[in-house]
Amino acid sequence: MKLSGPARKHNAPAMQEGPSQPGQPSQLSLQRSRRTLLAASLMLLLVAGLFMVCPLRSLWERAPVMQHADHTCSDPCRIVLVESIPEGMVYEDNGTVNPSTFEAWRSLIGAAKSRVDMASFYWTLTNNDTRTQEATAAQGEEILAELRQLPQRGVSVRVAVSSPSAEQPWDDLQALEESGASVRQVDMRRLTRGVLHTKFWIVDETHVYLGSANMDWRSLTQVKELGAAVYNCSCLAKDLGKMFEAYWVLGVPDASIPSPWPANYSTPYNKETPLEVQLNGTDARVYLSSAPPALCAAGRTEDLQALLSVIDAASEFVHIAVMSYLPTMEFSHPRRYWPTVDDHLRKAAYERHVRVRLLVGCWPHSKAAMFPFLRSLAAMSDNETHYAVEVRLFTVPVTEAQAKIPYARVNHNKYMVTDKAAYIGTSNWSGDYFVRTAGSALVVNQSDAKPQGEATVQAQLQAVFQRDWSSKYSRDIRTVGQWETLCRPHEAAAR
Repeated sequence: MKLSGPARKHNAPAMQEGPSQPGQPSQLSLQRSRRTLLAASLMLLLVAGLFMVCPLRSLWERAPVMQHADHTCSDPCRIVLVESIPEGMVYEDNGTVNPSTFEAWRSLIGAAKSRVDMASFYWTLTNNDTRTQEATAAQGEEILAELRQLPQRGVSVRVAVSSPSAEQPWDDLQALEESGASVRQVDMRRLTRGVLHTKFWIVDETHVYLGSANMDWRSLTQVKELGAAVYNCSCLAKDLGKMFEAYWVLGVPDASIPSPWPANYSTPYNKETPLEVQLNGTDARVYLSSAPPALCAAGRTEDLQALLSVIDAASEFVHIAVMSYLPTMEFSHPRRYWPTVDDHLRKAAYERHVRVRLLVGCWPHSKAAMFPFLRSLAAMSDNETHYAVEVRLFTVPVTEAQAKIPYARVNHNKYMVTDKAAYIGTSNWSGDYFVRTAGSALVVNQSDAKPQGEATVQAQLQAVFQRDWSSKYSRDIRTVGQWETLCRPHEAAAR
């Protein structure tokens, strides 16, 4: 770089400090000018280099920025609990009935005008994916066909999906890409030693689905699922959009998790300062949580902290429905005990006399290690202690033909309802899902509100829980002998 001032000749004497001639800079001033210009040039080169070696920074900063004057939302938000009830599973005539997951997904696709963003674990929406010839796969195949039509309608489709393992098919996602959709694989195994287990949709930054259902035809007709569809609620949808953008940027090859996350991903809505909004005309306090902690930008409540805070705030009851419950790091080697959630449930029962009910999925893939822990929880309740802790196993009925469908016929729910809040999540309840795996949850509190017409979300979720708890598909774990007899009936019969 050429600096101003007289050139220094070879063998010229070093500059000496001293007074300058009138009207001319001193040798010392020239030296300082050169140093200043050199430092500025080096700084410019350093900044340019940072942009060259950190291309993700520009991607991070393109995430949407939301400005909020307060924590209130004037959108006319409507929330609907949606379920998948497996084929052949019948409740009593007075049982609670909710719209189906299939109906909710179709309505979201039909409403899409500009963009659909989807975060998912895997995709198996057709018979070809599962190598089956099931008529009940038709609903999943219809969903895939309608999603493939969206780009032709001018609707942008983006899918963030967990990097597939060798046994997971890619055909559905390839078909989506061929139709014009954009798909990114998020390598959570490399990033956090987990998977992208989240299951949510965002439509036009206005409508949302979040729940237990995977992008799988079995999740519509052969697996029991529960989720929430929220319509006309841009405040919530845009906040969920920030979580999607985090997945999306991590889907870039060789991406790394920023620490801290740029401000664009932060949120003002959390368990301390929830979004104040009306759901179905009734006041509600709402926020979204995320796991694992490494994916939480400033202001975002970690999913484990959301779950624990809901338990800790309960004063009357805690009702939980989940496929898998293990106070361990389920996938760790060597094995690790992880009693965090278990401790909070026991504390609630012991210190505050809260009634705890736990409804756990029972199927051939249930982990044997789970049952001693469940029996231990149930053992808290006896005639002497009067602690109100109950555990039941929930089985989905299965015929010989249905038993041949892989990974089906299970209660896949992942929710909790208390006298204070409703928690609808995407994670099973063991340590890995909160420490390493990407998941999310919707937390709704309407405990102080006066319902305007429709029941509160808590009341609706409690009705679902009570229906299942009291149904013929539920068995008290204390009355069950060998768990395999209940959870693996066809294997037991074959012995």
